[in-house]
Amino acid sequence: PGNCWAFKGHQGQVVIKLPARVHLTAITVQHITKDASPSGTIISAPKDIAVFVSLLGSSVDTDREEETLLGTFTYNIEKDPIQTFPLKNMLLPRAFSHVKLLVKSNWGNPWYTCIYRVQVHGK
Repeated sequence: PGNCWAFKGHQGQVVIKLPARVHLTAITVQHITKDASPSGTIISAPKDIAVFVSLLGSSVDTDREEETLLGTFTYNIEKDPIQTFPLKNMLLPRAFSHVKLLVKSNWGNPWYTCIYRVQVHGK
């Protein structure tokens, strides 16, 4: 508990540079359980999340960054602490090297939001 990526407030984002270009299929988000939390609550867990791919660094458009939304989902604190969400990649038959995770809200903590692990799945 506490060994997480924490950011101020209930909104934040991170862009993850992948080690290779990947055809994305899903994303997994992990937080701690209520039992593992010293306070007995996990209101700092992310709630509403959006996932984008970025054309940043592609040879197609080097002067500007384009993003495409691959999905929005809700991390449910009443379910398993490790939750996997399928991404809508049918419209993008190509691989990407950057993924953006945008946290739109958390479960009620006004001071910070914590993410313990993000896993990107694909081929």
